[in-house]
Amino acid sequence: MRLMLGLLLAATATAGLAATDPRTLPTQLEPAWQAKARAVFKQAIEIPSVHNRGQVPKVAKLLADQFRAGGIPDSDIHVMPYESLPGDQTEALIVRWRSPHPTKKPMLILGHMDVVEAKRSDWKYDPFQFREEGGYFYGRGTSDMKNGDVATTMAAVKLMSEGFKPDRDIIFFYSGDEETRGQGATLASTKWRNLTDAEFGLNADGGCPSFDENFRPLGCTISTAEKTFQTYTFTTHNPGGHSSEPRPDNAIYDLMDALKHLQAHRFQPMLNDTTRAYFEHRAKEEGNSSLGQEIRAWLANPNDGAAADAIDANPLEVGYTRTTCVATMLQGGHADNALPQSAVGTVNCRIMPGVDPKAVQAELQQLAGPKVQVAPDPNFIGQTTPASPLRPDVLNAVTTAIHKILGPGMETYPTMSRGASDGSFFRAQGMPVYDIDGSWGISPIDDRAHGLDERIPVRAFYDDVVYWEMIYKALAG
Repeated sequence: MRLMLGLLLAATATAGLAATDPRTLPTQLEPAWQAKARAVFKQAIEIPSVHNRGQVPKVAKLLADQFRAGGIPDSDIHVMPYESLPGDQTEALIVRWRSPHPTKKPMLILGHMDVVEAKRSDWKYDPFQFREEGGYFYGRGTSDMKNGDVATTMAAVKLMSEGFKPDRDIIFFYSGDEETRGQGATLASTKWRNLTDAEFGLNADGGCPSFDENFRPLGCTISTAEKTFQTYTFTTHNPGGHSSEPRPDNAIYDLMDALKHLQAHRFQPMLNDTTRAYFEHRAKEEGNSSLGQEIRAWLANPNDGAAADAIDANPLEVGYTRTTCVATMLQGGHADNALPQSAVGTVNCRIMPGVDPKAVQAELQQLAGPKVQVAPDPNFIGQTTPASPLRPDVLNAVTTAIHKILGPGMETYPTMSRGASDGSFFRAQGMPVYDIDGSWGISPIDDRAHGLDERIPVRAFYDDVVYWEMIYKALAG
């Protein structure tokens, strides 16, 4: 999961700032470490670590080898095999960089080694061939999220080579199935908690500063909360019969009626501390625009459904004001000359923090009516994930690092992730997690994570290594 969240700010908000193409500026990463990081990044991208290909262990070995070369003993490098989906074996990697004299509780660095499938026939070039062109690195996983895996690893190895001694243990957890079931994070936050327990987690799979297409800074978000991912099925049953003798009831029509009710439904809008802070920032950025006025009206009265609806209708803000559920797949019938005996609709929900998925199921059932059975996906039951309190030390570390790399025009503020990541599993078990990756992009409108010709600016990848060095020094030094 890689979503550039909360970064599409109005161009007028940054009109007074210098518009210099950040891709043309030199990175602070030394040439020798650029070459080392690039070599590891290339190897990682060219491993097709997608669901059911069995390649994740190769990425785990690649990262483990870097830590091993940096001086981490084998006793602190744990390769954890597990089954994600039935028949799909994968691995997680857990590494502990021990402090010689710890004065604080450990911190956890999170990432995932798997990527979304990419078809060669759809891409201009082979998605699993690493390419550098026009100031970008191309390939599946360049922005979601092997860039973060390699940057967090190489920043640590670089500091090890320079003799840096952290004052707390730094634990690295890289899962092998974030893009599918998230079983690795489930295990790491519970069964393997003896290896991952920490005061807080820093997730490299989210956050991210960005620039618009005119190279003006759009801000740097720290995701302190995320929605709960939960899929439900809408199922109808019917005796069926011959298509030449239509019945007054029909499984497909019953399902369509329920889905039309879903289409028109709006869940109750709600604010939490994270989204309030986010919208306060957005109101300031929007000024007296219509969107800015609607945001201020909703902040003044969170029960103002009309204002929340207007905000949600803006494509830049959709999903921040409430739980959302949308139909994503359909199946039904068994022959073109027979009445359908069943029909099933798949409905994916992104549920606001603190809201019980069972309550959403009950609301959907009432909406769908008695002819439709609403049930959660048995392969993945979402957990309510509370928002993490914003830590001043994390906020200050991120702000300082971003300003040193990209300049003071890049403001930092909290947001809620509308997607889902491994961090949610740790939040559900009581560990606060913050999405704070430092790799940046040009125009979130052109964000290609999960899409065609995925890419990241070359300098952004190198800057991410520098950024994580600064984060380690600030929070563990």
